[in-house]
Amino acid sequence: MVKKNRPLYILKYLLEKTDEEYPAIINDILSHLEKCGIHATRKTVAADLAELQDSGFDVICNKSCQNKYFIGSRSLELAELKTVVDAVQAAKFISPAKSLALIEKLSSLASPYQAEELKRRLYVEGKVKTTNESVYYIVDLLHHAINHERSVEFQYIEYTADKEKILKHDASLYRFSPYDLVWDNDRYYVFGCSERHRKIEKFRVDRMIHVNESLLDFHQRPEDYDIEAFCNQVFLMYDGEQYTIRLLCENNVMNTIVDRFGDDVITHKADSQHFIAEANVFISPTFFSWVFAYGGAIKIIDSESVKAQYNEMLKNALIQTE
Repeated sequence: MVKKNRPLYILKYLLEKTDEEYPAIINDILSHLEKCGIHATRKTVAADLAELQDSGFDVICNKSCQNKYFIGSRSLELAELKTVVDAVQAAKFISPAKSLALIEKLSSLASPYQAEELKRRLYVEGKVKTTNESVYYIVDLLHHAINHERSVEFQYIEYTADKEKILKHDASLYRFSPYDLVWDNDRYYVFGCSERHRKIEKFRVDRMIHVNESLLDFHQRPEDYDIEAFCNQVFLMYDGEQYTIRLLCENNVMNTIVDRFGDDVITHKADSQHFIAEANVFISPTFFSWVFAYGGAIKIIDSESVKAQYNEMLKNALIQTE
């Protein structure tokens, strides 16, 4: 049986031990096979390598005085693996322990020499990883529930003023029909219909625990449900009362307006240095902080109610001194 599977032993060796910079000669392969208790000859190994090539495996041979063999293309190239590893390190919804475990698995897709290059240290500004070890299993469960239109139930975490982690609403179960997962500001949110309130709500996935599919009926999406429109109108997932607003903007922030509200945002020229943008927005402190961040390059000119809320927030943000 071992002799019959000899080409598989050779393929495994090439996958685990070779790349373009570190090829193997036939003597290397013979030595490996001997360690595995398999006797072979140069002729049989050469035939096995040819058989692997004929079967579609990308076994490359650099012909020279001693032919050198290595695996050419892999499921993910080194540059692609580096990008995925950086994304794993940056993702706040993956805990530090799970990040290390996932990177270790990704490294197995590279040669051992390339795997060393995947030991990267990436600095991500403001990165605070979740402590919820189960998040990516919860994400997988939610994707399954969405695809198969199943309702779910879970408990939800919040923090007290003493920074104590507790279960919200006295540890009661939330029952929910999930519609979409959204990754915003490097956090996962799930949107769907709340069984209790029968309206669209959202939850941060890293604060959900004990998530399971529910036996309750799945509530179908309302006809006016539009996750893309909602995400264009809400800021950092803080929703509130919706308003149609007008913003007076300096010409140099047009890219910002389009990035925020989409290509179809309504704009028209105000004067040679400004344009006016019209958009539907959920008014919240995060929306006001977005406007404030542009230092006057974006101004709220309508509605009066929104302007009054903005001024009140600015006043409350100041520490009153005598």
